[in-house]
Amino acid sequence: MLPFLLFFLYQLFTHPKLGIYSTIFMAFVANGITRYVSDAPIGLAVDGILVLSFIAIFVRKQKVEWSEAKSGLTMASVIWMLYNFLELFNPEARSFEAWFYAMRGVSLYMFLAVPLTFILLKDRKDLDLYLNIWLILSMLGSLNGLKQNLIGVDSFEQAWLDAGAAKQHILFGKLRVFSFYSDAGQFGASQAHTLVLAVILALQSGLSLKRKAFYYTAAVLSLIGMFISGTRGAMAVPAIGFMTYLFMSKNFRVFGGGILLGGLIFYLLKFTFIGQNVYAINRMRTALDPNDASLLVRLENQKKLASYLASRPIGGGVGSAGNWGLRFSPNSFLAQTPTDSWFVRIWAEEGVVGLTLHLIILFYIAIKGGMILWNLPDKNLRQQFLAIHAGTLGIYMASYGNGILGQMPTGILLYVGWALMFKAKKLCGMNYPFASKK
Repeated sequence: MLPFLLFFLYQLFTHPKLGIYSTIFMAFVANGITRYVSDAPIGLAVDGILVLSFIAIFVRKQKVEWSEAKSGLTMASVIWMLYNFLELFNPEARSFEAWFYAMRGVSLYMFLAVPLTFILLKDRKDLDLYLNIWLILSMLGSLNGLKQNLIGVDSFEQAWLDAGAAKQHILFGKLRVFSFYSDAGQFGASQAHTLVLAVILALQSGLSLKRKAFYYTAAVLSLIGMFISGTRGAMAVPAIGFMTYLFMSKNFRVFGGGILLGGLIFYLLKFTFIGQNVYAINRMRTALDPNDASLLVRLENQKKLASYLASRPIGGGVGSAGNWGLRFSPNSFLAQTPTDSWFVRIWAEEGVVGLTLHLIILFYIAIKGGMILWNLPDKNLRQQFLAIHAGTLGIYMASYGNGILGQMPTGILLYVGWALMFKAKKLCGMNYPFASKK
């Protein structure tokens, strides 16, 4: 591996933007690789590449326009990182190691990826490459998931299931497909995210037949991937994502038709038994059952957390809940109380103060992004960014049911997409308030 590593480092220090694309690649495959190479520190690859990209920028002789990163989004990422750093001194925190591992996905990757994207990705070719890498890796994930569904898992994946993952991934004798992602929940949500992206991109005007076929193939594969994952919360991504797109497209007649179609799908799932013999549809239908055992357990856990957090406005400390809690403080209350949801996890670990700050930042990104795109004159560029924006709001909704937003690859895809979206006016040649006067 050493010659490959040296060649990669040479290319990275020559072309630092390679760091962003490599980070996206590793965000997709790192979790899958750890099932085959358990002793290698693959989990830190994302951190390492992002940090090396910054070092590459500093050692290059070319002048760097740091003003490119001057944005409200950069400030938001700094504020969120600062709050998470202060959580290190939370008196309820049990472990520095837990904080170190957990804060990476919660805040560090956003803190590093946002300014890097502002500085390094400067034109529409960079945007196109980002979208293409996303779609290609997602399709590979879909195909690998289909292999697991139709042929079965390999010996390494079976060993991972036997080590404890089978409890969440084999339900009623059916495999919840996870592909090379961290788990079935992340796989399903990421595939749903790609579905929104691919469909909206396919609606651009003037596309070649080859490009349309590429987008529609990605859409079909990601739709299949979403269903075979058995992830019920993934339905929220296309539901909210396509509604967002229809509203932002300003065609309110079509928007109304979309609401009616969504209502029809809801009615068929909620009040009929159509397709009940199909496992994927049956699984999705349980998400709308108010008496679903899983939902009742989640609501009960949230009641327990509410009582515990009533006297802890800044939470129990980053890394105190979920898998990191079980690893570093297994006997604590938060480690023993499943959070399930991304937002419930933030609430548990960082308190009502942290959750409020987090939501303010997320809604700032959604509203500011919508304002940037509302009157963007370049129709195809606007369509590309609407795909990113619509997927963002879909992930927001899905993250209430599962811990999606900060997991890989979704987190990195969002952070890079947000920074590009905040540069949308510059990319289409309009006056951009933070551009260099040169």
